[in-house]
Amino acid sequence: MGAFLLSLAILSSVRGAEANTFAATIESKTKRPGSSPKGMVWIPGGDFSMGSTGKAPGKSCCGVCSETTIADCQPVHRVHVDGFWMDTTDVTNDEFEKFVKATGYVCIAERIPTKEEFPNAPAENLVTGSVVFTPTKEPVTLDDHFRWWSYVKGADWRHPSGPESSIKEHGNDPVVQVAYDDAIAYTKWAGKRLPTEAEWEFAQRGGLSGKLFAWGDEFKPGGKYMANTYQGVFPVKDTGEDGFAGISPVKSFPPNGYGLYDMAGNVWQWCSDWYRPDSYVVDAKHGVVRNPKGPDSSYDPSEPGIQKRVQRGGSFLCTDQYCTRYMAGTRGKGETDTGTNHSGFRCVLSP
Repeated sequence: MGAFLLSLAILSSVRGAEANTFAATIESKTKRPGSSPKGMVWIPGGDFSMGSTGKAPGKSCCGVCSETTIADCQPVHRVHVDGFWMDTTDVTNDEFEKFVKATGYVCIAERIPTKEEFPNAPAENLVTGSVVFTPTKEPVTLDDHFRWWSYVKGADWRHPSGPESSIKEHGNDPVVQVAYDDAIAYTKWAGKRLPTEAEWEFAQRGGLSGKLFAWGDEFKPGGKYMANTYQGVFPVKDTGEDGFAGISPVKSFPPNGYGLYDMAGNVWQWCSDWYRPDSYVVDAKHGVVRNPKGPDSSYDPSEPGIQKRVQRGGSFLCTDQYCTRYMAGTRGKGETDTGTNHSGFRCVLSP
């Protein structure tokens, strides 16, 4: 805990203009190594400014965030990543089903929790299931996420919202309800891996530097929605003004500058890095950091002792009323042993 507080003190001392200045992205001149693997595009890599100032016009990074909670995406600092291949879309239900059929893999949400894992849980709670968003009946204060998130018996990747839901006719939707280890199992079967957080952000920015979003500084250029986010009163009703009340099929919105779809909104995406809120402070002390892989352990001061990995991109539940972490450079986090109905993943491949 002491190291974390020290890091925040360091961050406070560098929060001036110099700490949060974006410089141009300098793409690597290395030629693409051969033809693209199926469903992937070449991300050239290079030097870029990583992080976020946490500010949109008139708004903070997250509608209910404090200065402490947005500190995890600061300071902006220079990073170099080598080139890599990246899936153009999130892994879909159809793709994940092929993996399960080929391997017989059973996801964490489909496994019965044991008393050893949860010694204080009542026996009746040791059932298969996962975490699901449920709209509230009326507006509520946004200081307690348990008002709209709950553990639902029978929820898993085949039944994202519970046993009565189905992925039938939703094969092109991103697979959700996948915990971190589930995503890792898929990547190993596919001969790929999860992106580092730095690789993910370099790819999200698509060659742009310092822009608020993956497509520029305007949320709706020309009045057009560029990502699947939440409209209406959160968490009561998503009015679907962007065309979707809830999850959308991949490629429903325009790609970014590298030809990648859904690098903002729709579903959160797992990265390989452990989550710590002070990791950027540490990296910023080392000049241009090359191919960072994140800290060697997890720490979240809001939930000490719970292991978390970084998630990126935001989801269809993101809104400026609560959380605008579809903004470029902002960060999310997820418990490694838990999936939700708004988190998925995509893969990368090193040459």
